[in-house]
This record gives sequence, structure tokens and C-alpha cells, in this order.
Amino acid sequence: MPGQFFHQIFGDVARSLQDEAGSRASYARLEAPSDTPPDRLTERELGFLAQRDSLFIASVTQTGWPYVQHRGGPQGFVRHLGGNRIGFPAYQGNAQYISAGNLTADARVALIMLDYPTRRRLKLIGHAQIVRVGADPAWPPPAEAAGDAVLAAMVIDVIGYDWNCPKYITPRFTRDELDGEMAALALENTQLREQLARLQENRQ
Repeated sequence: MPGQFFHQIFGDVARSLQDEAGSRASYARLEAPSDTPPDRLTERELGFLAQRDSLFIASVTQTGWPYVQHRGGPQGFVRHLGGNRIGFPAYQGNAQYISAGNLTADARVALIMLDYPTRRRLKLIGHAQIVRVGADPAWPPPAEAAGDAVLAAMVIDVIGYDWNCPKYITPRFTRDELDGEMAALALENTQLREQLARLQENRQ
């Protein structure tokens, strides 16, 4: 149960607004006390993470602005490093180092990952750090993403998570997913054409 997630995310104003909306009672039952351990990642969450090829991660700038970046890689680029720790490779990009800089002042991050075909959405919060290549035996992972060099990994100790409502997630499909469906349809079409040709031959 994501009780720690709700405790960390809800503020006093949000709780007051929930009171006004009539939703506070249900959320209060889910919210954990401050001394509750982190929400434990289960096989459900870890399995979902292992299937992802992209995510969005938010950090806080030193001027107080929220900053969101997209991160991606081959399916499974997010790794489980034991317990509630996950990580993913930090491929060399445009060398702005905004997220890395943000983490030096505030390690808190929030992640959101989506599975568009099944309309599932997982939100995570935790404390992140940049781990240089060679500093941890679990890294570096293979540099599969477009040949980019893996210089470091972002390692996150998850303290809370929540499975979000799928209501407004529009189903979308990757090229690989569509290619698989189209290949099956093409095979079925070929088989039907062959059956039709045999029936026509038998009638002659």
C-alpha cells in the first residue's frame, strides 16, 4: 500500500481541499504516519519497471523551479539494484547537467512511467544520486542506446509509489508493437488467400 507516497506528497492545503471535496476520509485511510518505512517495491512494480523503455523524471532547481526531463533506452534500461533501489544509465546528452546539478542541492525526485497500450501509470518518489561508471559493481550497463557512452548512472532509493488512474491515458503503440500485430494480420491474410484459391480451384 503506497502510504508513504501519500504522506510525502500531500500538504496541508491539499488535505484541506480534499476535505472540501469530500475525498479526505478515503485518502486518510491510505496515508501512512511519518515514521512508516518506505513503500516496499513488489514484483508488480519491478515487473512494470523492467518493461519500460522511457520515463519522465522531475527534480527541483536551485531557484525553486520544477524541472522535468525525459529519459529512455532499450526496454529494461531501468534496473532493480536490490531492495527499494533502482537505477538507469545516464547517457551522454547535451552536457547541460541540469538534473545532476539539481541533485547536489536537493536529492528528491519524482518519476512517472506509462504503459500506453494497457493504460497503466506508475508514479515514484525517492532520493537520487549520480554514480560514476566503475563506482558500483552493478554498473555500467551495456551502452545499447544509439552507441552513446555510459558515463554514469542515476541511482534512486524509492520511498513511495502510487498506481495512478488510467482514465485519461490514450492508448498508443510503438512501431515494434504495431509491426507484431501487422505481421500476424499479414500471415492471416495470406492463409485466407490460399484457402480462397484452393476453393476456387475445387469449383472448376
